[in-house]
Amino acid sequence: IKEVSHGSHTNQNSVYWHRGLDSIAMTYNLSPHFTLAELTKSDTAIRMGIFNEPEPYHYPALERLCRTILEPVRAHFGMAFSPSSGFRRPSLCEAIGSSRKSQHTKGEAADFELPGIDNHLVASWIRDNLDFDQLILEGYTDDDKNSGWIHCSTTGDGNRKEVLRYHRDTGYLQGLD
Repeated sequence: IKEVSHGSHTNQNSVYWHRGLDSIAMTYNLSPHFTLAELTKSDTAIRMGIFNEPEPYHYPALERLCRTILEPVRAHFGMAFSPSSGFRRPSLCEAIGSSRKSQHTKGEAADFELPGIDNHLVASWIRDNLDFDQLILEGYTDDDKNSGWIHCSTTGDGNRKEVLRYHRDTGYLQGLD
């Protein structure tokens, strides 16, 4: 186990990491309830042997994402959850059919859902209460409240407050409805 210090961040923890043959396990608290391991996990990366570890300069963006988006969602809805996707290297984005320029590659975006809670309700609360750059309700259908997921990003400065809904049949539409 190797200790890597990164004292230039607002969070003064150290990162402890171990490189296994197929995965990287890291424990570093980006916020009280979210770890670096949660925000970098990817079954696709493991299966395809894609390196998906962020650089130290990504940590402030990941910390901001957790502090300004994920932690407030957890607190408001009173539910622990783990994002399905957070940081992605450009090669991982490409492997899953996403853009190499996605905000995920900067540590600014996460995809998530809260099991048993209507994704439209969660997205509406984010729209009305948080400062975000982009909010997308993806793959949601009105007749299945647990369908789809939420993509939310923050840049920390000059957030656009862009609200979209995406479904493969209709593409991107403005707003949540």
